[in-house]
Amino acid sequence: MTNPFSRHVWRACAAAVVLVTLSGCGAVVLGGAAASTAVVATDRRTAGTQLDDQTIEIKVGNEMLKHFDDKARVNATSYNGWVLLTGDVPTQQDKQQAESITSRIPKVRKVINALRVGSITPLSVRTNDTWITSMVKANLIDTKGVPSRTISVTTERGIVYLMGIVTDAEAQRAAIASASVDGVNKVVKLFEIVSPQSLQQRTSPAPIQDNSTSPTHTPTPSAPAEGVQVMPVK
Repeated sequence: MTNPFSRHVWRACAAAVVLVTLSGCGAVVLGGAAASTAVVATDRRTAGTQLDDQTIEIKVGNEMLKHFDDKARVNATSYNGWVLLTGDVPTQQDKQQAESITSRIPKVRKVINALRVGSITPLSVRTNDTWITSMVKANLIDTKGVPSRTISVTTERGIVYLMGIVTDAEAQRAAIASASVDGVNKVVKLFEIVSPQSLQQRTSPAPIQDNSTSPTHTPTPSAPAEGVQVMPVK
């Protein structure tokens, strides 16, 4: 695999500059994740939902550590109550247990269990996944018509998982941009697809309710069965 560093490092630096510029100096750290007024303003989740997602991730992490200790590697990414589990567990039973534990955590709406059964992924592979994630984020920032600040990117063994509240057109553009990054083996869309009209309602001056209770917004998964759509990488 060709190291993409020399070809794309300037884009990663540009992404960092953009993020710093948008966030300003009001960033605070909550549960290990950076949050700021700028993020709240550009994220299509309410501020309360973003806090709920951070809380869910912390609780899942604590529960996984309690049940598996260092025998497994379970990462949780929560977006609008949808929780993506990635990492490695020793057995199929452990995989099912991790999903069951996660589903019982308050405000979890859906669990996408992408855990792999097997030995823990080597550090070198995980480091490469981190690099891919940074390159995908940079690509999304560079791509016109993609709301990059409201899209969550997770990479596991070269598979890129995209989460967010987007229109169908935005989802397609984001997937194509992600698939063009060196080292990406597959793109899995875990988007909640909404209409452009509903996004206009979200930006109106009227108070916006939480997505789980709002009568004006009914999230539709990007695939009818499980909300999962896989885009092959050429």
